[in-house]
Amino acid sequence: MDESSSPYSSSSSYNSGSASSVPANSASGPRAGMPTAGALGNPQMRFGKIDDLVSRVAVAVDAARKFLFSQQHEEGYWCGELEADTTLESDYILLHALLGTGNAERLAKAAQYIVNHQNEDGGWSIYAAGPSNVSASVKAYFGLKLAGYKTDHPVLARARKKILEMGGVTEVNTFTKIYLCFFGQYDYDAVPAVPPEIVLFPNWFWFNIYEISSWSRAILVPLSIAYAKKPFKKIPDEMGVEELFVSGRDKSRMHLHWAKKRISWRNFFLVIDRVVHWFEAVHVRPLRSMALRSAEKWMLERFEMSDGLGAIYPSMMNAIIALRCLGYSLDDPQVIRAMDEFEKLGIDEGDTFRMQPCMSPVWDAAYALFALGEAGVPATDPRLVKCADWILQKQVRKPGDWKVKNPKGEPGGWYFEFNNEFYPDVDDSAMVCLALSRVEHPNGRYQRESVQRAIDWILSMQCKNGGWASFDKDNDRMVFQYVPFADHNAMLDPPTVDITGRILECLATYGIDQSHPAVKKAIQFIRDEQEADGCWFGRWAVNYIYGTALVLRGLEAMGVERNEPMIQQAAEWLRMVQNADGGWGETVGSYDDPNLRGQGESTASQTAWAIMGLLAVGDTRSECVARGVAYLLKTQKKDGAWDEAFFTGTGFPRVFYLKYHLYRQYFPLIALTTYAKVMAEKS
Repeated sequence: MDESSSPYSSSSSYNSGSASSVPANSASGPRAGMPTAGALGNPQMRFGKIDDLVSRVAVAVDAARKFLFSQQHEEGYWCGELEADTTLESDYILLHALLGTGNAERLAKAAQYIVNHQNEDGGWSIYAAGPSNVSASVKAYFGLKLAGYKTDHPVLARARKKILEMGGVTEVNTFTKIYLCFFGQYDYDAVPAVPPEIVLFPNWFWFNIYEISSWSRAILVPLSIAYAKKPFKKIPDEMGVEELFVSGRDKSRMHLHWAKKRISWRNFFLVIDRVVHWFEAVHVRPLRSMALRSAEKWMLERFEMSDGLGAIYPSMMNAIIALRCLGYSLDDPQVIRAMDEFEKLGIDEGDTFRMQPCMSPVWDAAYALFALGEAGVPATDPRLVKCADWILQKQVRKPGDWKVKNPKGEPGGWYFEFNNEFYPDVDDSAMVCLALSRVEHPNGRYQRESVQRAIDWILSMQCKNGGWASFDKDNDRMVFQYVPFADHNAMLDPPTVDITGRILECLATYGIDQSHPAVKKAIQFIRDEQEADGCWFGRWAVNYIYGTALVLRGLEAMGVERNEPMIQQAAEWLRMVQNADGGWGETVGSYDDPNLRGQGESTASQTAWAIMGLLAVGDTRSECVARGVAYLLKTQKKDGAWDEAFFTGTGFPRVFYLKYHLYRQYFPLIALTTYAKVMAEKS
């Protein structure tokens, strides 16, 4: 049995090595250089004199700056809406139906939001303009039924037809099946087992909860409590989904199927799953009580200093269900607090109600601060200082789950949300450091020490193969993606080039250069991960345009020679995938089909990424860059903002996507500002 490569990338390489911290120094600005022959063009042919374009950029930058400042919260931070698919509203209705709680008006609005997003073919997608997805569609169908919609309603009739065409309810993912079990709509013995005993496995054991990603850990521990307790809520037959089973509810079709290859990791884990189910059936569970106590303790500990468990929607929802399964009453302080944090994710607007998967204040604030600093706002501007002060107070000073696989590291990172002390992430931490390099806090020593702690922590989190992951170190045992309940495609947290590229930019900003062992390993990791056509995979945003841009910025900051083949090949790929309108776009479908990489309708954020990538290789004279800048100028609105219809953020590739409402604001601002600076240096 062979372990698979990364579920996120088409290539993977693992090297050994270690990194050590170095003192932080002053920031360094972008470098300008001559473009290659392939980059040369004549932008004046279509857009007139370059001087005219640069003057228009100055006006656009000023308007974009003003708009971004208008979005700043009184406390100093930025936090744009984080939009996801309708599974959140479906689960919201399901949770309140299970608990017998909820505001009737709000539940009706959530149902209306689901209806508003139905595809023409009757199903529901997991991203804007995407194809219907069976799990999202079944959840929407069931959610609408729980909200009072009747089987013969036109919305449900169309949905039912599409769901049956996609294979019916047996084709949904594990989490959906378990939620259906809560209402008797699926059989507990037919879903993958999630026994709470997994929390008892010691950290040195081959499989333990710290060998899976932090978000999976936070989702699965409370879900394991629910699996053990097997809650059941009786609902009227007319609210059920019996009609969504193709050829009826046959248990033989409800179980997971064996892989055709008899000796495989999938079949290995399915055997274990069958054994666990057998022990469940005969009630042989000698460690169950101990496991439940340990899972409860683990969960309650992570409620502290956090906006709910993991501060993300699915783990927060599962935690509420787990508390009720453990006997906590609805008026228990733990349940009240968990419910309050969960409800804070909601946006009640007009005749609809929608949920966010989490909130992104640290991430948005760091990027807005960086963009405004790059755009010429003085480092001592009170608005920037206020934001910096808010961010500095969010630095993590206590150990979290990351400490298990990084025992020598000392706390110093930042998280994504308002409060999530157990789960700082490397990407946010690097972005915060970049942002702080553009501002002067009155307490300079406080700022410098905070950044140094963060850089020390980031270096300690480098993985063996030279890259950086998001929340954990060396969380890359690929075989675990075959665990039966791992069909959310996010069981692991392997290192990625997009994060690694950002960290290189961050380290270079604070004086760490190519001679540092950590940087050498990181650059080699990037070399190993480059795709055959020159681009790089983007794990945390859509997709190859993002990954390529961040890598190029990181290599540029580190002073890697621009004439290197890997850099020129990447730049040529960006030029090659430019759209006819001058912009760049890439569909979320590129995660399912890599042949679609770099293809899609133009968006403001993806166009900005491509421009940033090309400018990082010194391409200032090509028609591609000028046309991209012209696209941003043409699509900017009178108030200085941009619109963006498509999802360009990634939660779990192939499963869950995001639309950051501020991506279309601060990325174009960074791209236009970088262009203006480079052109000024060349004049």
